[in-house]
Amino acid sequence: MTDYQQTNDAIPLPPVDAKVSTTVCAYCIVGCGYKVYTWPLGKEGKPQAKENALGVDFPGEQFGPWISPNQHAIVQLDGQDQHVAVLPDFDATVVNPNGNHSIRGGVLAKKCYHPSAPTKDRLLYPQIRINGKLQRVSWDLALDVMAAISQHVLKKYGESAWAMKTYSYEFFENTYAITKLAFEAIQTPAYAVHDKPSMGNDTAGLDDAGIKTFSASYQDWSEAEVLFISGTDPYESKTVLFTEWMMNQDNKIIMVLPRRTAGVAYAEKNGGLFLQINPGTDTLLHLAMNRIILENNWEDKEFISKWIADEWEIDSGFGRGTRNTPWQWRTTWGSIGALSFEKYKDWLLNYAPAELESAAKITGIPPEKIQQAAQMISGGGGKRPRTSFGFEKGNYWSNNYTNTTSFAALALLCGAGNRPGRVVSRLGGHQRGWIGAASYPRTKSPEKLPGRRRLELDLDRWVTAGQVRFAWVIGTTWLGAMTASQELLKRFRQQTTENPHQVSSRNREEIIQTLIDRVDSGGMVLVDSDIYPVEPLNTELSDIVLPAAQWGEHDGARCNGERRLRLYSQFCDAPGEAKPDWWAISQFAQKMGFKGFDWKDANTVFEEAARFSRGNILDYYPLVWKAKQEGVKGHEALRELGTTGIQTPIRLEENELVGTRRLHDPELNLGTPQGPTSHPKWLTHFNTHSGKALLIQSPWELFVDYYERISPQRDQGEFWFTVGRINETWQSGFDTLREKYLTDRWPDAFVEIHPDDAGPLGIESGDYLRLWSDDILVQQSGFQHIEPKSFSFTQLMKEGHIRVGSGEMKAVAILTTAVKPGLLFGMFLYGKRMGNSLVHRVPDPITHSYRYKLGKANIEKQGASPFKDDFQKMSFKQRDYSGA
Repeated sequence: MTDYQQTNDAIPLPPVDAKVSTTVCAYCIVGCGYKVYTWPLGKEGKPQAKENALGVDFPGEQFGPWISPNQHAIVQLDGQDQHVAVLPDFDATVVNPNGNHSIRGGVLAKKCYHPSAPTKDRLLYPQIRINGKLQRVSWDLALDVMAAISQHVLKKYGESAWAMKTYSYEFFENTYAITKLAFEAIQTPAYAVHDKPSMGNDTAGLDDAGIKTFSASYQDWSEAEVLFISGTDPYESKTVLFTEWMMNQDNKIIMVLPRRTAGVAYAEKNGGLFLQINPGTDTLLHLAMNRIILENNWEDKEFISKWIADEWEIDSGFGRGTRNTPWQWRTTWGSIGALSFEKYKDWLLNYAPAELESAAKITGIPPEKIQQAAQMISGGGGKRPRTSFGFEKGNYWSNNYTNTTSFAALALLCGAGNRPGRVVSRLGGHQRGWIGAASYPRTKSPEKLPGRRRLELDLDRWVTAGQVRFAWVIGTTWLGAMTASQELLKRFRQQTTENPHQVSSRNREEIIQTLIDRVDSGGMVLVDSDIYPVEPLNTELSDIVLPAAQWGEHDGARCNGERRLRLYSQFCDAPGEAKPDWWAISQFAQKMGFKGFDWKDANTVFEEAARFSRGNILDYYPLVWKAKQEGVKGHEALRELGTTGIQTPIRLEENELVGTRRLHDPELNLGTPQGPTSHPKWLTHFNTHSGKALLIQSPWELFVDYYERISPQRDQGEFWFTVGRINETWQSGFDTLREKYLTDRWPDAFVEIHPDDAGPLGIESGDYLRLWSDDILVQQSGFQHIEPKSFSFTQLMKEGHIRVGSGEMKAVAILTTAVKPGLLFGMFLYGKRMGNSLVHRVPDPITHSYRYKLGKANIEKQGASPFKDDFQKMSFKQRDYSGA
């Protein structure tokens, strides 16, 4: 019985002898632990506990272990059809105790490939575009062509003409292989990860303050009495972190978001606070709260005295004239500086934009709410609460540098950063899978400031300038994930499918010569490694497509948001000729003649990569070192730890592996280092020269002219357009769009609009809307001719470094009071609906991060969607539901 639908009519129990593997949810950063059961067709367990692999009597307790239809599928293992059940680990004591899990994790089994399942459109074989269509070829031919083109490009145009755009979050084995190729072997500066145009910092403000951004443990969030959460609703995007570690505690939650959500409703119902902020104005909110705290002497004086760097420590730590640190370089932008507490206080109390009434007007938050929030997080002069500070992309993807420096200062003034229940940390999006085999080759970058250090290359701008001749995309939707997406798409098409040099033969030499001719004509050759066809990029425009193996189809390791390392076990075959990305890198590198890429299996890569994790927050070298001493493979040692795993950085003390719960913790008992263990100072101190945290200025002037230029003109029908995640889908929906249980909820992209805005336009819930703008700003040249101290966005515009483009998308209207009048909210990266087409491609000049949350749009009704009168297909109820 191999038909996919038939086997899902009734869900069988795994027999006692079913094979059991452990894994971790493939989706959000929480990383819930799962057990996977596989067993042959035609065999199943019985209802009695002793006769099934779950060890449970059926029917059992109402909320006991069971297998839902979405947790069962048919997979192929050793070439044969088998049952698979993917269940949360009901025995878990960490991350997701007792088997808690999100709706996304509840459909993990549906990720698995089967030729009769919705996953049947997986990429199965290497392909080359011939006569305009992708056609199956051998791995050998595809890699030969890639190697020949690459050798030509490197020899004639140099390393910066050879580019990679890849994920940063996948398994250690894959990211290590990628960075070994890009940074060590090729040494290309034309590299960027999935969510950035360059290799700039995600959260530079916290880095510069000395705070490692994944320093907290999940336990810390539950031990806090007050949670200040900015730029994310953890219920929507990190569900189990919220439901298991933040809810049902005797705490108060303050949420800073532009729209009401279910998490906000819970917070308000339970004594918390909602600060409904205007997009992009977080810096002013933080500064106003900091000022209130300082005006009233509510700061944590004991913590500040012990853990905030004084003036002499700042000067001796960074040294006037010492310019080899990110923080010191950023001072070249003027009016940014690390200050002692007294100087920071003096600056802030005399800084007009931080005045309460001024900040309230621009942020849109009533002054009494800002006052109340400052009092809640500090104690208002009474008993000081344990307050923790969590933030995510809504914060740092709008005004990156000053939002994050001011957020760090807010936390530090309240004594957070290195104690139980008093932490400041990112809450995260993807899991943490980055192991760099070498440093980014900054010296190769053609972009630099006048007379100063070279910058990370802006890959999007480099491509549009026609400087990239070969690009390899691995596991990311480049165009949809970047800004001004349709403008970028136009340029990609010009350089690939619209170039006159198109392959028309299957002959190896003719393919190579045609693509070399394209390269020499100014075009680009594009390679895409992926698990599904992705349009409009990458598969639609690619010359070569390589099929990748995914979660469950090979062994891999990575960490979650509290740095907990676990093995994601293989439990089924990869379909067709799909291979792990590390394998494709290995084969390509060997064809290029590079040494050291002849890995025999995933464990070999894992063990080699361990050496390059040393001294980092994901350091797992002691695990591999100890395993080798005991004659065990690194993967097998990790497999033995199951879904509990171990928190990195791992230490070896008294010949036992010890995990690290919290970073910067002065109470951490390090013991005596053994074997390979080294103890970075930031385990017990902040990550600065002095070991003390830094308070850094956050001048609104660095942002205000850009903010005023992009703010919607309401009299011209413009709205703010911002995007975010929702609980039921993951990222672009690259595989959740194939999971019926989820697509039944969201069969199309939606946009939320306030009824007061919709009414005059005749818009009702369920109508299709066209969102468009002819005023999308696109930066087209770098900073080579800009003096940072006199930098302004206005100057950039005046000197012609920015042009005006356009963008549009289509979405289903949902009328809701969850958004303010004048604000539209859409889904993040939903399939072909490229919301980022309406976001300006002008990165933060200090960190090179895009302001993804600050788009704008006009709207027009295009008629009724198929879902308007069919509530079985799409719900239009408000999401900010708190229960009875």
